[in-house]
Amino acid sequence: MKTDSKGNEVLAKLHQTTKPATLEDWLQKMRPELAKALPEHVKPDRLLRIAMTALRVTPKLRTCDPMSFLAAIMTSAQLGLEPNTPLGEAYLIPYFVKGQPWVQFQIGYKGIITLCQNTGQYRSIYAHEVYKNDKFSYCLGLHKELVHVPADEPEGEPIYYYAVYHLLNGGFDFSVWSRKRVERHRDEYSKSRDFDSSSWKTAFDSMALKTVLKSALKYAPKSIELARQLSSDETVKTQIAPDMSEVPAEETDITNEVIDKVTGEIREEPGSSYNNPIKRKGKVEEALSNVEDDDTVSDEDLPKE
Repeated sequence: MKTDSKGNEVLAKLHQTTKPATLEDWLQKMRPELAKALPEHVKPDRLLRIAMTALRVTPKLRTCDPMSFLAAIMTSAQLGLEPNTPLGEAYLIPYFVKGQPWVQFQIGYKGIITLCQNTGQYRSIYAHEVYKNDKFSYCLGLHKELVHVPADEPEGEPIYYYAVYHLLNGGFDFSVWSRKRVERHRDEYSKSRDFDSSSWKTAFDSMALKTVLKSALKYAPKSIELARQLSSDETVKTQIAPDMSEVPAEETDITNEVIDKVTGEIREEPGSSYNNPIKRKGKVEEALSNVEDDDTVSDEDLPKE
């Protein structure tokens, strides 16, 4: 798939322009061309404000490939999600891919909730943790039911995570995952799970809630627009277009050089085994062997994204 013609205009302008000293200067200089590639409902001032905020919150984004940064900003602006803010809707994550720093766009679980609410189909949608001293029970089958009464003072770490949605037409569903199942999913699907700066280590509960929310939405009615929006999660793109969902994602292979999305620190993880398939397989098998037999939510619900 090729870049939209308006996106090509921006790329051409970039090559014709003397490289500015900073990414902020480059964004200002490219503003007229960026405006041509933006959809009508997204104003250039909003795009620049989002970009400047992201750079201020995560300074190491300045070291990344400019087009991957711009593509992530464009995606965020078109989705209406604020990246790298306390809202937790979306994140611009600097990653080293084959020795080159790129920006990956990620949707947070709160961002998924926002996108679903924007469709006008959902009466409510939410996700919560369950602690060992909570009153919690659920059953599946013909009459699905979930009861959760949180304790006044949670004890220990969450032992379950669940997500629920109610549609305006009266339909509803939920998904429940044990902590062990979440850990198994992380071990099988996360490329950066072994890194100290991985979101699974710095924000495990948020990642768990995002995972169980995706599971609950697996069979929920989704418009074509919502499906395309959700497909932008965890992608690296280096082209821009009025509809960023039409831009193909780059193939990535994250190395052991990563940048902490909270501190902005570039670090090389000593002894990382991500690129060692034999050692990584062993860790996955160990995680599988620790899964409890009474984990009643079926494996077929595992998200494949």
